[in-house]
Amino acid sequence: MPRLVLWDIDGTLVRVGEIGAAIFDRAIENTLGVRPSGRVLMSGKTDPQIVLEYLDEFDLPDARAHLPAILAELETELAAQAPEVRARGVVLPGVVELLPRLARDDNVDQTVLTGNIAANAMVKVAAFGLDRWLNLEMGAYGSDHTDRNELVPIALEKVRAARGRAFEPHEVWVVGDAPNDLACARAAGARCLLVATGRPTFEELRTLHPDVLRRDLSDVDEIVDLLRS
Repeated sequence: MPRLVLWDIDGTLVRVGEIGAAIFDRAIENTLGVRPSGRVLMSGKTDPQIVLEYLDEFDLPDARAHLPAILAELETELAAQAPEVRARGVVLPGVVELLPRLARDDNVDQTVLTGNIAANAMVKVAAFGLDRWLNLEMGAYGSDHTDRNELVPIALEKVRAARGRAFEPHEVWVVGDAPNDLACARAAGARCLLVATGRPTFEELRTLHPDVLRRDLSDVDEIVDLLRS
């Protein structure tokens, strides 16, 4: 049976540590001349959503007007940090075995569904060579829509255009590590596998009752069978 797997990136495939948060500080300072006074909670949010939450703390007549410039700076900042992402980031358990296994299955298409803007998503997966197993042109990104709940339909349309394959919602798996990953899957009628490799704990995720919950992706045979089911 055909399956589409939509992978979240941060906290699910990889972890890039403080780099991911620090580039927001610099992008905002480069644009507005001042850094945010604190950090917003980023887990499961789109990059535009995060920027807009930061902008709420500044007394600006039209904060949203600064969004495109800050996102452009965000792209520049992460591109400059690509060597640091490779040096300090980590691929999470099971990922380097899972992606090629699924890529060899003609019944499975896999790409990303992430809050990152597209350019930054590509930096993060390419830093660890994961891009060779993912069709990133079919991915759904924070640069496609501020609201993560809109991203599954966007991915489905991109897959249909690129592959001529129309997936039904029950044929789609969203794999992530945060409540917003589950919310976007449910908004589209897709299934969701959550893993406790990001900020939320296993117990916190269990209260959400996802379709499947695992501590990580290290049981590769089980996860492959699950995502093919």
